[in-house]
Amino acid sequence: MSAAPEAAGAAPPAPRPTDIALLASVFVIAACGLLYELAAGALASYVLGDSVLQFSTVIGTYLFAMGVGSWLSRYFERQLPAHFLRIELLVALVGGALPAVLFLANAYAPGAFRVLLYGMVLLVGTLVGLEIPLVMRILKRNVRLKDLVSQVLTFDYLGALAVSLAFPLLLVPQLGLVRTGLLFGFMNAAVAVWALWLFRHELRRFRAHAVACAAVVGALLAGLLGAEHITRFAEDKFYQDRIVISAASPYQRIVVTHGRQGHRLYLNGNLQFAERDEYRYHEALVHPAMAAHGAPRRVAVLGGGDGMAVREVLKYPSVESVTLVELDPAMTRLFTQDPALRRLNAGALSDARVRIVNTDAFQWLQEGTDTFDVIVVDFPDPTNFAIGKLYTNSFYALLDQRLAASGYAVVQTTSPLVARRSFWTVVTTIESVGLAARPYHAHVPSFGEWGFVIAGRRPWRASAALPEGLRFLDAQSLPLLFDFPRDMARVPAEVNRLSNQVLVHTYEQEWGAVTH
Repeated sequence: MSAAPEAAGAAPPAPRPTDIALLASVFVIAACGLLYELAAGALASYVLGDSVLQFSTVIGTYLFAMGVGSWLSRYFERQLPAHFLRIELLVALVGGALPAVLFLANAYAPGAFRVLLYGMVLLVGTLVGLEIPLVMRILKRNVRLKDLVSQVLTFDYLGALAVSLAFPLLLVPQLGLVRTGLLFGFMNAAVAVWALWLFRHELRRFRAHAVACAAVVGALLAGLLGAEHITRFAEDKFYQDRIVISAASPYQRIVVTHGRQGHRLYLNGNLQFAERDEYRYHEALVHPAMAAHGAPRRVAVLGGGDGMAVREVLKYPSVESVTLVELDPAMTRLFTQDPALRRLNAGALSDARVRIVNTDAFQWLQEGTDTFDVIVVDFPDPTNFAIGKLYTNSFYALLDQRLAASGYAVVQTTSPLVARRSFWTVVTTIESVGLAARPYHAHVPSFGEWGFVIAGRRPWRASAALPEGLRFLDAQSLPLLFDFPRDMARVPAEVNRLSNQVLVHTYEQEWGAVTH
């Protein structure tokens, strides 16, 4: 009795071209599947805020759905290539259209966004969960089990690695979410076309499959050609004013609109400034600390990539250098090069005294040793944990180390009227590192009552001398900013720490109560 080839140590049969092609398709399938997951998480964080929560729930839902799909694959017994082809076409359509559909839903039916988001994630995840088991069962006809598992999983993980690197560094900045989704949908459709050719002799209804492939490829190509129109159609409805600039960076979506009241800047859909009243915000942010110092020479601005805060800082003749630390180079590039935006910041970012550093502010504080007379902290509100870390006691302890002995830091906080506990949480957190905190507020029509905190090792005193040409502040009105009426008065608050980030949860609760 002769031994089986494997037991006798015989070499396994050489892989067929069909098997190699299917293994290559696993790479594409894995890349596309992860791309849809990342796109859904990014859109959820753009629209719903709190990126950690949104990515966690989207990934959890997606993985659960993949498990459901893998379990359902047991019921596919015959005509596996035909089932695989149909599933690829469905993934191509639903996954490829996911960003575009969610963008449009946010603009035209915002109440349905969350339901649609998780519905599409469940559907795409289930279909993706069906793909790999079917490929493995098709390959099992010609590949030994141990080789099958190792090869399929290797290509699967390589595809996931490739797209996880390309998504934030290349795809979103260069193509945007809508075009990226449609491109990867087209790649899924290409796998279906490839399967149509590979298994043309096994498919019973070849003509019907060919027509379906042509229809899906045509729909996705049309979507790719019209991707810019889809994005503008959705954003024009959402922003109301005419969009003059829109860009996607690895960190955020940047949109600038222009209407009867001038330019407005939005980051991830959140208003950052309105031209008609930004001077109120930036004068209140910068001048109470700068004027109180007396003669600041070295100034740092953390955040504020639009250059508005730098514009106010440069109104002091004593200033010798300004270091602007802005994470997103797309922001500083835009507000340095675009003529209309340069006009808004008076060309501040091109001033010879200004040095731009595009890096994470937390890391910059940790790694540097220079000290500054005034540090202006102009970050977005703590809508997620990535930003929330910049409002923790760990961050303020680093800030303290970079302040000169007589220096001041000023921090934009949020509205002490709408988000009262959030505002006083920032004050409590600053005080917890040993800095004296002087909270104040100003009315900015686009935002309402807005809060700020001056921090330093010496007491703050109002200055009688302010730069000429201010439109909002003067020596008489400045002390009034430090008076808090009863509905904004101090309330007990916890320290915001890296380990808990209570501020993010508090902020979401308070602002959520207003917007829902």
